[in-house]
Amino acid sequence: MDTSLSTFAVVGLGTMGTGIAEVLALAGREVIGIDISEAAALSAVASLEASTARAVRRGRITEQERTDALARFRTSDDLRTAADAELVIEVVPETYEIKQQVFRELDAIVSPTAILATGTNALSVTRLAAESQYPERVLGLHFFNPAPAMKLVEVVSSVLTAPPAVEAVTALARELGKEPVAVGDRPGFVADGLLFGYLNQAAAMYEANYASREDIDAAMKLGCGLPMGPLALLDLIGVDTARTVLEAMYAESHDRLHAPAPVLGQLSSAGLTGRKAGRGFYTYDAPGGQDVVPDALTPAADAASGAGRDVASVGVAGSGTMASGIAEVFAKAGYDVVLAARSQEKADIARGRIAKSLERSVAKGRLTPEARDETLARITAAGSLDAFAEVDLAVEAVAEDLEIKRQLFAALDKVCRPGAILATTTSSLPVVAIARATARPEDVIGMHFFNPAPAMKLVEVVRTVLTADDVHATVRSVCARIRKHPVDCGDRAGFIVNALLFPYLNNAIKMVEQHYASLDDIDAAMKLGGGYPMGPFELLDVVGLDVSLAIEKVLHKEFRDPGLAPAPLLEHLVAAGCLGRKTGRGFREYARR
Repeated sequence: MDTSLSTFAVVGLGTMGTGIAEVLALAGREVIGIDISEAAALSAVASLEASTARAVRRGRITEQERTDALARFRTSDDLRTAADAELVIEVVPETYEIKQQVFRELDAIVSPTAILATGTNALSVTRLAAESQYPERVLGLHFFNPAPAMKLVEVVSSVLTAPPAVEAVTALARELGKEPVAVGDRPGFVADGLLFGYLNQAAAMYEANYASREDIDAAMKLGCGLPMGPLALLDLIGVDTARTVLEAMYAESHDRLHAPAPVLGQLSSAGLTGRKAGRGFYTYDAPGGQDVVPDALTPAADAASGAGRDVASVGVAGSGTMASGIAEVFAKAGYDVVLAARSQEKADIARGRIAKSLERSVAKGRLTPEARDETLARITAAGSLDAFAEVDLAVEAVAEDLEIKRQLFAALDKVCRPGAILATTTSSLPVVAIARATARPEDVIGMHFFNPAPAMKLVEVVRTVLTADDVHATVRSVCARIRKHPVDCGDRAGFIVNALLFPYLNNAIKMVEQHYASLDDIDAAMKLGGGYPMGPFELLDVVGLDVSLAIEKVLHKEFRDPGLAPAPLLEHLVAAGCLGRKTGRGFREYARR
């Protein structure tokens, strides 16, 4: 089988097919786009013309390169025009019946040496190949949307695929400027296999009225650095498409995390399939539009307003990185801050850490020397909680241990004046259990900052069934003053971010356990295909495997879902003392400094 490819056909000229054709044409390949719909073919030509015109305006290609690319692309409504193609890529609707029909017809049209690639991300490549007269030439070639921009291409082999075919398309992907990742045949492959489980959980979280769609999306963008929130991404992908992928994943895994959330079926049945329909989780300016417009579910600008309490001074309990970061945030915003630790020495060290952080900001031009001095002057270091007697808001940032936090809140209850708000930064413990350690649980609320607190914009505001309305309103107002984005969530394990993030990380570990893909391929797939700033194993090693395991255990205990049980590999690494970067070894090894 010749591994050099020069002539191509793309069958199916929807968004993905058109994008793939554009990539090939711009790379100097002759491409014929085939679709039974004349409207789809005309739309593909118009899309290619518009896209390449934008590329010229932005200086990415020349006008001559644009003219040449357009000349290399032609359309047809007849599959027989693919006869001379050395590689045919089908991206027709995601059903076995349609795809198998295309492959059967292609068998009678193309050369026996031509490669047939399916763009599926949900169906079995093996099952599709088995219908072909030459199953050894059938493989998966999964581009990501938008194909011209996304670097990842998953090259999917079945047990029937001939190695030369894989070599040919892998070489092609590299020539196109893409990053090919070799994967086996299972629904979702690597990127979508991890991504769609996460999207499904986000849909279920929204369906349960746990948090608003806006807060879920903001939490994952600001808390994890993702380019889009999960519900907005579902609308972009297509709610019906997502449901199809999840159905295929669940049929194989029987994992409840892959069982499509009912809301996906309800929206699909109602024709509310996302951007392409003009409405999905959000409402858009038009079918195919990108701009979200207000609808009945859009929160009013003053939805969280209300009479709050005055806050002029803040106490921060703790001496670690999180405590000093939170104290810095409040002081920068103009609050008088008391930073209390278990001893005066620890408190002074924490204040010194803040001084160094402020100095770095001055060196980088982010802060003036005068602002540095004013900020530091607002922070008083104390060796006892007694210094919190007059603060209006007390924020704890001590060890993530329920008994330690309960003891601290019992002490705060005695020290802090009546009417002071008591906030916990817990990321996984029940806030109400902490609140019950006081005689004023109505004054207790969760304020989950993210590390590093000075840089991360998100705060999860966690109210319990006992939290007073004015306490909630006050904390949201305080978040605005310290320039953080508050998202409201109920008092349950993981809140928004960790409840969605850690099952995704756990599933990545399971992929490695099952020898489906390597650490490097999974990390590359999620960065290049999902837009994640870090791959799952990079992130696990940064967070700490012991911390990750503890959160996984809390989620599993609360939700009782077998799919949330921590991966054995994670438990084994923690037992061996391989905790990530902080110990020099986790999923990878690191040079000790």
